[in-house]
Amino acid sequence: MKKIALFSTLSLLAAAGFAQQETARVVSVTPIVQQVSVPRQVCSNETVTSTSQNSGAGAVMGAIAGGAMGNAVGGGNGKTAATMLGVLGGAIMGNNIEGSGAPQTQNVQRCSTQHVLENRIMSYQVIYEFGGKQYSVQMPHDPGPTIRLQLTPISALQTPATTA
Repeated sequence: MKKIALFSTLSLLAAAGFAQQETARVVSVTPIVQQVSVPRQVCSNETVTSTSQNSGAGAVMGAIAGGAMGNAVGGGNGKTAATMLGVLGGAIMGNNIEGSGAPQTQNVQRCSTQHVLENRIMSYQVIYEFGGKQYSVQMPHDPGPTIRLQLTPISALQTPATTA
């Protein structure tokens, strides 16, 4: 069994030693195109206006002032009611006096990823002429006007092999 494997290996090496390089004329080259989805980031600018929130300090100060004023009026249960009304009224008035801040305008950039289809060349279908016959092979690149062939005595009777 070892002798057969050794003989086969030596036969292949001997055939490779007889290989010769030939060139063939390229008849046509056709790109093989495939659509590929490519992610792209698309951004746009927007103007956003917002109002600032009250701090609550006006309501607190108004509630204290209104409670003090209400406490100064009346007596007994009326004094308690006047204090509560003073606190509530003062809080509302203090909040209105503080008011909301000036509107703020700022530019905001919003981005999203969109997929765009692009045509990409994946390989080339090459037709070449050798020995009066035409052959076809698919290659990863455009070979130009000629193509190199690797001929061996065994494959010389078959389709020529191309080398990329």
